[in-house]
Amino acid sequence: MNTGNLDRLIRIILGAILTYLAYNGTLGSWAYIGIIPLFTGIVGWCPLYAILGVQTRGLAEDVKPQSKH
Repeated sequence: MNTGNLDRLIRIILGAILTYLAYNGTLGSWAYIGIIPLFTGIVGWCPLYAILGVQTRGLAEDVKPQSKH
């Protein structure tokens, strides 16, 4: 995973909006490009980020809280 939570949320929202607007005919078929950010937001991995060495996932997102026993 190389995308952070905020990055994923933005991708999912914008991707869903673009895809919906293409589906209902408000925008042209070019808007089906929204499937790409929608998918990368859902899976949490962006191939372009991997190629460029970019990571928006912060260290705090990698830390798992410890359970108290």
